[in-house]
Amino acid sequence: MNNELITQIRRLSQHYAYTSIQMHETVARKAGFSGTDHKYLGFLLQKGQMTAGELAGLTGLTTGAVTGLIDRFEKKKLVKRQFAKDDRRKVFIVPDTEKIMALLEPLYKEFRNNSEKLIASFPEKELKTLEIYFSKAIEIMDETINKLKD
Repeated sequence: MNNELITQIRRLSQHYAYTSIQMHETVARKAGFSGTDHKYLGFLLQKGQMTAGELAGLTGLTTGAVTGLIDRFEKKKLVKRQFAKDDRRKVFIVPDTEKIMALLEPLYKEFRNNSEKLIASFPEKELKTLEIYFSKAIEIMDETINKLKD
């Protein structure tokens, strides 16, 4: 394999990651958040209601940081805390999906449309290659995260 090409793709991958961080930071600020708070809403949208501990496990944040995060979301009326019926010590974080989507969807609409057009412009064989790359890259990142947690 061509080492120069591998190096170039690795640099592009890093540039993509850095640009992604910049884009998400810009979206966060436009939505009234700081940092990646808005990305954590994605976990709630994807998984639905969960406990603060579950959210901490998904995000890698400490339980204290998750409490602050939930407070900020609750202040914006994007989530609410709901006690479990069978155990009032257990609290679920319940996302208001409509409000979250109303806030974030307009900020991502053009990006999503352009991304989908870009993806659709590739032949199916190349899309399969992209799918394999991203799937395996995610596995490598997950492995790295798990090793660093230990």
